[in-house]
Amino acid sequence: MVASAPNRQLEDLSKLDMNDRRYWVGFTLVKGIGAVRLQALLDYFGTAESAWSASPFDLVAAGLSPKLAERVLQVRNSVNLDEVISQAEKNGIRILTWEDAEYPAHLKEIDQPPPVLYLRGDLTAEDGWSVAVVGTRAVTSYGRQVTEELATVLAHNGVTVVSGLARGVDAVAHSAALKAGGRTLAVLGSGVDKIYPPEHRSLAEKIMSQGAVISDYAPGTPPESANFPPRNRIISGLSMAVVVVEAGDTSGALITAEFAVEQGRDVFAVPGQVYAPQSKGANRLIANGAKALLQPADVLEALDLTRNVERREIRRAVPSNATEAALLDFLNTEPKHVDDLRAQLELPIEKISAALTMMELKGMVRQVGGMNYVAVRDGQAEYKTDLI
Repeated sequence: MVASAPNRQLEDLSKLDMNDRRYWVGFTLVKGIGAVRLQALLDYFGTAESAWSASPFDLVAAGLSPKLAERVLQVRNSVNLDEVISQAEKNGIRILTWEDAEYPAHLKEIDQPPPVLYLRGDLTAEDGWSVAVVGTRAVTSYGRQVTEELATVLAHNGVTVVSGLARGVDAVAHSAALKAGGRTLAVLGSGVDKIYPPEHRSLAEKIMSQGAVISDYAPGTPPESANFPPRNRIISGLSMAVVVVEAGDTSGALITAEFAVEQGRDVFAVPGQVYAPQSKGANRLIANGAKALLQPADVLEALDLTRNVERREIRRAVPSNATEAALLDFLNTEPKHVDDLRAQLELPIEKISAALTMMELKGMVRQVGGMNYVAVRDGQAEYKTDLI
């Protein structure tokens, strides 16, 4: 489906300054303002800041109901957005909007993607290859074994495991991916500072070191039951496919599978015993057209992920934004000082330094002393030294 978010060319993560970003955050605090209404406001006013400061009359003219326009004013008059942003920063919470290049590409493809994401941890380009592994909280020994094997194989093949941090299948999937040295993303039905269930706080901390904890709910939002079904669209939206390991007749994993179908994602289900309550939902998915997952390789082959490690190595050498591309074009066999790079590209030194640090981690450039850098090609630094 075509996303309702604006299709704008993104140059880098700094397109939105923090001043404008806070108004996006403000609208997430207004109950009833979602992707469609925020997009309408952006189309009408041009920026989130202009929409946030608009009069009730203008908000109604932009398409809001009088009641919703009044709700915007109530939040605007009662919330200090600077304090909200400051508190998020203190808690290590990052804020992404549609306008950010780091906003997950798969998620942006869905219908009505969340305008704002809050996360603790990091997203990487490799997370573009992700598979959701979800299922019942009352996982059986059979389901646990399948989940552990599946998540381990995915991690070993460079695939990020996405799930919901819930008890049962979700926790097993996250834990197995971490143990295998892979990346994993946990999508919450609460603010990212309100980990639920509470016994998974330690697991969440580990996930933040090898992935991210993500939510479209503002920090401080409690884990209310009504929050969990909607968050499932983010689990499927982040992923190339959804695998339901075990699921009862009313399992939330079935909601994730429904969202996946709507979003054009592949759905796999693990067949189970006919009379086992934990397998009724998964077996019904197969009867209705989901692909039966008989071995972990099934999902790798169906999504052509067997060559994923090779693809990741290739991607590591490819610039991920305009700044990296410009630096790579300018760097060659002769060492270039960071000040020369700044002057050549006419960019702030902080931005140049941050890009060079990331490129060095990717193996694209190398520092050869005294803040001088050279390009790296085919694993070797293009640096000629005078031996005389």
